[in-house]
Amino acid sequence: MRGEDRTRSVGELAEAAGLTVRTLHYYEEIELLVPTERTAAGHRRYGPDDVNRLFRICFLRRLGLPLADIAAVLDDAAWDLSSLLRRQVLEVEERLTAGARLRSRLHQLLEAGGSEATTETGATGSTGSTGSTGFLRILEDMTMLETDATKRISILVYADIDAAVTHLTEVFGLGPAEIHRGDDGTIHLAMVQAGDGEIWLHPERAEFRLASPTSLGAATAMMAVMVDDVDEHHRGVVERGGEIVYEPTDQPYGYREYSARDHEGGFWSFMKPLPA
Repeated sequence: MRGEDRTRSVGELAEAAGLTVRTLHYYEEIELLVPTERTAAGHRRYGPDDVNRLFRICFLRRLGLPLADIAAVLDDAAWDLSSLLRRQVLEVEERLTAGARLRSRLHQLLEAGGSEATTETGATGSTGSTGSTGFLRILEDMTMLETDATKRISILVYADIDAAVTHLTEVFGLGPAEIHRGDDGTIHLAMVQAGDGEIWLHPERAEFRLASPTSLGAATAMMAVMVDDVDEHHRGVVERGGEIVYEPTDQPYGYREYSARDHEGGFWSFMKPLPA
């Protein structure tokens, strides 16, 4: 069987795509990417069509689309990607322009022996002394080209991680969840899926001044989660015994939202943009 035609296990596909197995499981759960086959033992096998679909999912995610919109895009053959592609082209062109400008400024600095008395050719072709201003412009271009940040992860601190996982999954309806324990059973970290992102749950650590709201007596941050139906989500949390701070409300900043507290006093908002 040719390499491009063979099926892949969930682990092989996750490694090749730079994703976690848990992410692929979640994509299957929301029916965004369902494996073509399963072995007699129930193991997932992904075929060429699945790989192509995953490529498009990853591409659209990098363009900034939420998972719900990606599902609609992939299932609508008439949907036009041109506007998003144009935006991506503009971003690439801006980075290329900044890279070329940075290259030119660094060469000028090298030719000047690294001193502040550098000269710079501007857009009109004129040349003049830039001094420290030249260094600041170099820093600006370097900042624009920085790509170290590839993903953001929210981390919440809890006194009881097991209870936190239970509350977030069973009351707030998040998940799936994954708990990492040491050999002695101590929880080092838990991860809970929240739509297209994930939230890490960290135990209290006095040496890092990490404490739960239940220990502090106050919440010092809040978590906001986008949901498909604010009122339906609110009803579910109420039925499951959640503590509501305020009911679903249309906010002047363009969102319908309600807020709740988790079992340790953490402040959560569940929201959705209002129709334009």
